[in-house]
Amino acid sequence: MVARQSIPFSAFMSGFLRLIRVQNLLIVVLTQLLARLFLVGPREESLHLITDTGFWLLSFSTVCIAAAGYIINDYFDVKIDLINKPQRVIIGRYLKRRVAIGIHQGLNVIGCLIGLYLSKWVFLIDVVAVSLLWFYSANFKRQPLIGNIVISLLSSLSLLVLAIYYRQNANMVLMYALFSFGISLIREIIKDMQDIRGDARFGCRTIPIIWGLRRTKYLLYVLVGVFVVTLFLIAGSLHNSRLILIFLLLLIPIAWLVYRLALADTRREFGYLSGLCKLIMLVGILSMMWT
Repeated sequence: MVARQSIPFSAFMSGFLRLIRVQNLLIVVLTQLLARLFLVGPREESLHLITDTGFWLLSFSTVCIAAAGYIINDYFDVKIDLINKPQRVIIGRYLKRRVAIGIHQGLNVIGCLIGLYLSKWVFLIDVVAVSLLWFYSANFKRQPLIGNIVISLLSSLSLLVLAIYYRQNANMVLMYALFSFGISLIREIIKDMQDIRGDARFGCRTIPIIWGLRRTKYLLYVLVGVFVVTLFLIAGSLHNSRLILIFLLLLIPIAWLVYRLALADTRREFGYLSGLCKLIMLVGILSMMWT
């Protein structure tokens, strides 16, 4: 357990913002905003988004549940994080465990209540997300592949919930949700390769621990290939030439990812690849403006 100490309020707030991954939450809001403007549309009525109370409530609900998910993940992972990333441990250092779990529960309640106000289907997705985040943090993330699939599915829910709430142009929104799922799955497995030392010490059974780094790389090559082919097949079925062009351009950083993956062997190199996946995802999100 990390020793507790009295800290200034500014340090507490800094730690709390790191705990809820505020930069990731901003990306969630940006993703939903761009999807609402350029995928759901109509673009000609983009100024009306300012008064679209439903969208802002939906986005706030998503942010609350995502923030709660980050908290519960760190709550269960304190001991492992002390090995894998000791400088990033927040709970027990800046925030007492019981306070963290209280904030987690409060954010979940707020997020689900807003979802219930918006739609029974949004509420259902919120409840599923809250449940999956708990089971992922408590157990799934320590199991081979299922944890990676669950967290990748959760990363795509911010777009899935948008498609369910608005319905129009749902195919395009679902296309980007699939993109988010695919690149997140690749990134999560790479992160497991990065964290193999701490995970192995605490009995986790991730793919890199069971298969080793070499065979895990082979799995990633297959996943990248399936990911790319699937995107082009679906983009072709939507008859969207701009989308096909965007994916062609994305092949450049994806090819670089595969090349660097073949050479990677250290925690730092896998960390670079994880960051590269995040960059590819961000570029994909921004590409919504040109579809």
